[in-house]
Amino acid sequence: MSATQPHSFARLVDRNPRISGTELVATLTPPPQFATASFDSYVPDENYASQAQARDLLRAFVSPRGGNAAAKGGFFGFGRKKAEPAPAAAAKPGVYLDGGFGVGKTHLLAASWHAQQGRKYFGTFIEYTALVGALGYAGAVSVLQGAQLICIDEFELDDPGDTMLMTRLIGDLTKTGSKFIATSNTPPNALGEGRFAAADFMREIQAMSDRFTTIRIDGVDYRQRDLEGAAVTLTDEAYQFALADVAASGVRMTDDGFDELIGHLATVHPSSYIGLLDGVQTIGLRGVHELTDQSAALRFVAFIDRVYDAQIPIRATGLPLTEIFGGGMIDGGYRKKYQRCQSRLNALTSHEVD
Repeated sequence: MSATQPHSFARLVDRNPRISGTELVATLTPPPQFATASFDSYVPDENYASQAQARDLLRAFVSPRGGNAAAKGGFFGFGRKKAEPAPAAAAKPGVYLDGGFGVGKTHLLAASWHAQQGRKYFGTFIEYTALVGALGYAGAVSVLQGAQLICIDEFELDDPGDTMLMTRLIGDLTKTGSKFIATSNTPPNALGEGRFAAADFMREIQAMSDRFTTIRIDGVDYRQRDLEGAAVTLTDEAYQFALADVAASGVRMTDDGFDELIGHLATVHPSSYIGLLDGVQTIGLRGVHELTDQSAALRFVAFIDRVYDAQIPIRATGLPLTEIFGGGMIDGGYRKKYQRCQSRLNALTSHEVD
């Protein structure tokens, strides 16, 4: 098939999804790639003992005996001849997994969700704040209260208002017996560093930190183990051939200009980004270039998080997608968000089309 032959492809910018509060509640489950995640399928790197320790802590935390097993020496005593004394923090109602990119935090979070009995929820930080926006604070509490476990992925905060909101939510729900597990690339008492200095904000951060046992997971980013260099980019001609090949294979691919997509993301609430991807099997982006507007960059990061959850390959022309965060953004307060996004973009642009 000729690379110059015209094709008609769906465009992400033509979609305007709006997800209701009821629909948001229904989506509070692990993403498809972690639909069968378990503690047994998590393979810890033997070079990093903290990975096995975190797995064992979480296995005990969601066991039918409850989340206080660590207070009896259970969390870090697995596989040891002599159990070490458990820290006092182990009796807290939450566990906070801190670590680099691609060390299996989301896998462990999903495994915990699957292992927990009873009613439970799994979502990203932005999905929970969106739930409050859709249902109101009292409505969100009413829906979530009574859950045995609430899992929060990507606990990286953009503003002190969201921090205070989530801190209040955690406080109110732990009072009714709910347990929490959260993941992030930044420990609770460091959230906000380089972003905000307000005393009230720091007090809220400390209040949240006091409810969690913080566990550090070390390791190597599994997404990068077999990848080198920047995200894969295509020439205009190669991109047209990719469109033709995908069309011939029957895979549903979208075709959008990078500028158009960036502009469109500003018109859709991040909680509805998943609706942009309904039925999409490959994403095509033309004319990728550097971003210098931080708001636009953060929206794109949130979008890529949903693309990665859905494991949708990306084909792009222009600047490698791993190099789009300009204007010093990669060295600023949101650097860990951007670095996680770079890791995911590297993997997504290297994916083969199914």
